[in-house]
Amino acid sequence: MQSHPALAPGRVAVITGAASGIGLAAARRFASLGMKLCLADLSADALARAAAEIGAKDVLTVATDVSKLESVQALRDKTYAAFGEVAVLMNNAGTAPGGGPWDHIDRWKRVLDVNLWGVIHGVQTFAPAMLAQKTAGAIVSTGSKQGITCPPGDTAYNVSKAGVKVLTEALAHGLRNEEGNRISAHLLIPGSTFTGMTARGRSEKPPGAWAPDQVIDMLVEGMARGDFYILCPDNEVTREIDNRRIVWAAQDITQNRPPLSRWHADYKDAFAEFLRAEE
Repeated sequence: MQSHPALAPGRVAVITGAASGIGLAAARRFASLGMKLCLADLSADALARAAAEIGAKDVLTVATDVSKLESVQALRDKTYAAFGEVAVLMNNAGTAPGGGPWDHIDRWKRVLDVNLWGVIHGVQTFAPAMLAQKTAGAIVSTGSKQGITCPPGDTAYNVSKAGVKVLTEALAHGLRNEEGNRISAHLLIPGSTFTGMTARGRSEKPPGAWAPDQVIDMLVEGMARGDFYILCPDNEVTREIDNRRIVWAAQDITQNRPPLSRWHADYKDAFAEFLRAEE
């Protein structure tokens, strides 16, 4: 399978949240393809360690707070000053936990500032510059299944990732209607993935989780196919199960069920039967 034209030797990838997890895995993969890298994260020390681990020749590190527009603008300016172009923007920086509907308002603000506003800042700052290049490119946003099926628990995180989904869908639509555009948009939707954010003190990867490198394998394959929704399974949840969960969630509206009925005691048996229908 031919790779996405933006993933080519000598092209430049900008990755936020690049010091660990999925972002670091993406950086390793892009470096292996001969790409130049701009790694962005909050901690300059963590970025230095990530760059040393990757060991590639053309790696720029820029300490960046994606929740601040001026910080993302500085990231753009430093990248273009160093490399003269951007082929791939990966809006990947994220944080958790947030809070429920009526608690942890301080955490709500931080999660929305990073997870949603960080992506807004990235798109608003980089897309015009990438369009002006008139070269093949890609903008990837890291979403979440929690932004689609919205399980109870961390409502703030769900809201942030639902926003990323809506924004990236609109970005894809806007790009395909832009004359002369050669940039694609992609929504990366990981399954259970073992990262620093999800480890919760554990040092061993749970059997059900994927490693970040597996997520990036699927990202690269999906980009090559031209997929927008890159929906990853894991070692416990198949694509078929994900499909059924997403359909059930949408049918809460079309069938006038209570919201989040998948977790409603009155619908427990009906949902279980719905899942079995595909077996």
